[in-house]
Amino acid sequence: TRSLSITSADQSMFEKAQGEKVTLPCTFVLSEEDEGPLDIEWVLIPADNQKKEQIIIMYAVDRIYNHYYAAMTGRMQFTNPDPRSGDGSLDILNLKSADTGTYQCKVKKAPGVQSQKIQLTVLVKPARTKCSIEGSQEIGKDVILKCVSQEGSPLLSYDWRRVSSTQELPATSMLNKNTGELLLKNASQDYSGTYNCVASNRVGTDECSVELNVTPPINTAGIIAGAIIGTLLGLFVLAFLIFCCCKKHREKKYEKEVHHEIREDVPPPKSRSSTARSYIGSNRSSLGSMSPSNMEGYTKTPYSQVPSEDFERTPGQNPTFAPSKVAAPNLSRMGAVPVMIPAQSKDGSIV
Repeated sequence: TRSLSITSADQSMFEKAQGEKVTLPCTFVLSEEDEGPLDIEWVLIPADNQKKEQIIIMYAVDRIYNHYYAAMTGRMQFTNPDPRSGDGSLDILNLKSADTGTYQCKVKKAPGVQSQKIQLTVLVKPARTKCSIEGSQEIGKDVILKCVSQEGSPLLSYDWRRVSSTQELPATSMLNKNTGELLLKNASQDYSGTYNCVASNRVGTDECSVELNVTPPINTAGIIAGAIIGTLLGLFVLAFLIFCCCKKHREKKYEKEVHHEIREDVPPPKSRSSTARSYIGSNRSSLGSMSPSNMEGYTKTPYSQVPSEDFERTPGQNPTFAPSKVAAPNLSRMGAVPVMIPAQSKDGSIV
């Protein structure tokens, strides 16, 4: 008994790059005995056998149903809008790495039933490849050139070449294609130049470059000596500043203590009354010994400059001034102007 058969069983594995489009073939031929309704299903078989198959798209009763698998909504369609023509192939657009898996095409038309499995692998091209240098770029040192792609499906392969001068790598170089490391042993100035790295896999490539500049060794002894001297100078300056601050603080503290002691030892000031009495008493004693020879100094002192004295008097007491009984010396002979000299009476009042 003849029945339908799938004719696109030649290719069962596909490898595509992320972002590309793939067409999974599923063509078939019907027989005269196949009189039932035509059903075409595409399902995704999970890697875990414990999970159920997921229907992606289906053709049944002359209609297309493509809302079963949300992860591919808007990215999948039948290659032929009318699968009844014998073409049930599936197009998947804008491939993603998550689309990797096993797909199965099932064609039913009673009494015939046929299916076909296709393995799809979505690879990611190498991208964001970075080059770097590890180690000291000095003559006689070992230098490692590194190359790493941030994106890309395994297995990635790395290859280095020299851009400047000749493209041949130095004779002492050792390349690891799997890790992307290029070891340059006992580097010399001839190794200086631009190096280029190419990362590749089955679906694409990506590149990066780095500049190597091998120089003579640095005078580390001079650098260490300079660092030590600089550190010592810094410590000396710091110690000097601390000493100045402490000295200034001690001087301020000493001034405060001395000022406080002086204020405690100063005797209280005398009252105006006692000062006036002392001044008048001293003037009166000097008048007793007045002579024509020492009167010249007193003639030049105005009476108004004698300090006043506030006497403590009882109510009713009025000071009386009596003419002085002391005979004033004849000052006309000395050419001096006579002045009134205050004197004290017997009751203590000033006259």
